[in-house]
Amino acid sequence: GEVLPIGGLKEKLLAAHRGGIKLALIPEENVKDLIDIPDNVKNAIEIVPVRWIDKVLELALERKPEALPDPTPEELAKKAAEASKATEKLSSGEALKH
Repeated sequence: GEVLPIGGLKEKLLAAHRGGIKLALIPEENVKDLIDIPDNVKNAIEIVPVRWIDKVLELALERKPEALPDPTPEELAKKAAEASKATEKLSSGEALKH
């Protein structure tokens, strides 16, 4: 998806600077707002404009996320049985006893 512009960029980058953050990803549409950021903050933080979430994930994560494996029919049956038991407890009021 597309990365949308944010408000309060100056305050966010000032807080990041105070917190010792060295890399900040900002929406591409907020580049125009960098004029309001003090030079000492811009020099201390690597500011990377991004347009797409794929780029955010690439820069922010150590490795690309992997899809979880599909559950086996046995695992699905077990989860369904557990959910059914929980529903029965709720229906009977048993789960609410103190």
